[in-house]
Amino acid sequence: MDSWFSTAATLVTVTALFAWVNALFLKLPQTIGLLIMGFCASIVLIGFGLLFPNILLSRQLLQGVAALDFSQTLMTSMLGFLLFAGALHVDLGELKNRGWVVGVTAVFGTMLSTFIVGVTFWLVARVLGVSVPLIWALVFGALISPTDPVAVLAMLKNAPVSRQLKTDMAGESLFNDGVGVVLFSVLLATAAAGSLESVSAVEAAELFLVEAAGGALLGLVTGHIAYRAMRQIDDYVVEVLISLALAAGTYALAGKLGLSGPIAVVVAGLLVGNTGVAHAMSAKTREYLFAFWTLIDEMLNLVLFFFIGLEVIVLRFNMGLLPLALCAIPIVILARLLSVSVAVGGLKAFAHFPRGTISFLTWGGLRGGISIALALSLPDMPHRPLFVAATYCVAFFTIVVQGLTFPILIKKLTA
Repeated sequence: MDSWFSTAATLVTVTALFAWVNALFLKLPQTIGLLIMGFCASIVLIGFGLLFPNILLSRQLLQGVAALDFSQTLMTSMLGFLLFAGALHVDLGELKNRGWVVGVTAVFGTMLSTFIVGVTFWLVARVLGVSVPLIWALVFGALISPTDPVAVLAMLKNAPVSRQLKTDMAGESLFNDGVGVVLFSVLLATAAAGSLESVSAVEAAELFLVEAAGGALLGLVTGHIAYRAMRQIDDYVVEVLISLALAAGTYALAGKLGLSGPIAVVVAGLLVGNTGVAHAMSAKTREYLFAFWTLIDEMLNLVLFFFIGLEVIVLRFNMGLLPLALCAIPIVILARLLSVSVAVGGLKAFAHFPRGTISFLTWGGLRGGISIALALSLPDMPHRPLFVAATYCVAFFTIVVQGLTFPILIKKLTA
């Protein structure tokens, strides 16, 4: 307990220090600045450990960071709160109007991207002389295809794009990570069984529907219970506490029931953030509720992105695999472009899309903590180091390069 608390206290303290340095000197967007500084800190720690391997402090620092289970920390501790906070701010009326757009891009787009990434990565690996079974390449496609809602929502906060485009991007990112996690689970079970034929299409579809639809239903039930409880009182402290219990309890219960926790908390957050705000809260409660979750969102974001930067320490990377890991970057971007183009092209007859939608959705499709957490959750098998390194390369590139250049794309396409 003491060791865990000391590690967590150190992480939060260093994050606060680096956030202050970035705000004062670098003046980058805080999430990107902290990711870069976390990455640089990792390189310094690794170099210090190599130069002075016998110094106890260097070993303790490296071991302390490596001992932090990123996958467990994000997927069981932070993700539910981050997704709930993001969903809380989404206008459900706007989202309903764009339901088909969000649904198709989140579900069909993620599936198509998974297939494109998996097959292309498998082919490129063969060209480079690396043997990666197709089923495992598809597992990589599933974990890297969903855009990261935390990164996307952070990027959209001050982006001067239309409300419709913000709704499309925010809605897709909130739901496609849940879709991606479920798809990852199905393909991982198939890969562990040994081949694509080991699990039937019917079994895979059943597992997918149970997790996804079950998660949405659970979110509706818990969200409605919280809404009814809030409606019976007018006490902002208790109501904010109910929202906190809703986010934590829904995510934890979904995990116990074998349902999609991400989808469950997103649905619960949408319900409370719209119906709850409109009919169950006073103006004072609304003010405190949104202020509380905004702070939770911002602070956890900063810790998360600094944590992502530090995770380079846990990479067990063979430099011979670097070319294939770097090839994952254009493969993922190409797959995103193709899947978005097909989805938007198919929906143009039924829905209006602002100018530059495909470009915005493609370049704004950031990957981040969820993909890294899924990669680190892979079982110990020969291709795990490659998938972890490739995932990190993609996440770092999309967050830093695409995140920093997204405003330039906006100016170019809206000029």
